[in-house]
Amino acid sequence: MDDNRLLKGCMEGDLECYQQLVHRYSGKAMALALNILKNKQDAEDACQDAFIRIFNNLEGFDFNKKFKDWFYAILYNRCIDLVRKKHRFYQFFLKKKAQQMSEHKQKNKTGEIPKPLPSQYLKKLSPKEKTALLLWAQEGYESKEIGEIMKCSPSTVRVYLFKARQKIKSYLEKKNEPLQNH
Repeated sequence: MDDNRLLKGCMEGDLECYQQLVHRYSGKAMALALNILKNKQDAEDACQDAFIRIFNNLEGFDFNKKFKDWFYAILYNRCIDLVRKKHRFYQFFLKKKAQQMSEHKQKNKTGEIPKPLPSQYLKKLSPKEKTALLLWAQEGYESKEIGEIMKCSPSTVRVYLFKARQKIKSYLEKKNEPLQNH
């Protein structure tokens, strides 16, 4: 059954249709949320919230558009909201951490910082860069479609993609190591 038929079933109160939509999109949704948020619990919360928002706002869906795009836009916005909340929380403790690092650096004269693992390349990217890159690489979206999801222009998406690739390339060149699959 296609997405539009499932949505119409949901609007008629058919919970089985809703369960099919959740089953169809939950894996990819979790992967996207996890890559943006880097925390399983937050990713699960974002996915659950996105599915609840869809269920509560079914009447707002435009059947001339793709459900997948609408869903990813809702999920992306929820993830960005969580990133913003965490950012505000961590800013509060940033001074304390910087102070501790300075004290530690004085004790450790080498000042060496542990090298990140190859699986941490995406951590170098902003949430918007990660989202654009993952939608492009994993879902096969083009910049116009990603722009609709992220509520920005296709040229802005291309900038996010360019920056993401440049950051990963720069990191790899700096470390002089090949990109490995993990």
